[in-house]
Amino acid sequence: MLIRPFYLSCLAHGSYLLGDEETKTAVVVDPQRDVDLYVDEAAKLGLTIKHVMLTHFHADFVAGHLELRDRCGARIHLGAKAEADYNFSKLADGDRLDFGTLGIGVLETPGHTPRACA
Repeated sequence: MLIRPFYLSCLAHGSYLLGDEETKTAVVVDPQRDVDLYVDEAAKLGLTIKHVMLTHFHADFVAGHLELRDRCGARIHLGAKAEADYNFSKLADGDRLDFGTLGIGVLETPGHTPRACA
């Protein structure tokens, strides 16, 4: 398993590229708006970004989930109580997002912004 953290200090925003080395499948967690860094890193590692997860929404920055969907064909995954004006898969407490030979277990802790912003 590959884990590449990214940190945007001016917004105190952390995100991650997770990759399965065997199947070359990747997930981006909480992407920032400039998705080039994920696309470039995935290409460098020989990975294909197939999923993007938002663990929560912020009013102080715009996430890059829609850009990754449009550029890579990635499936968007949001919390079970989320509502959005675009297609996404809901993830509830106890669910698992499998990618390649790996998986991410979901521990849902609903926060203060249950409705997604486009």
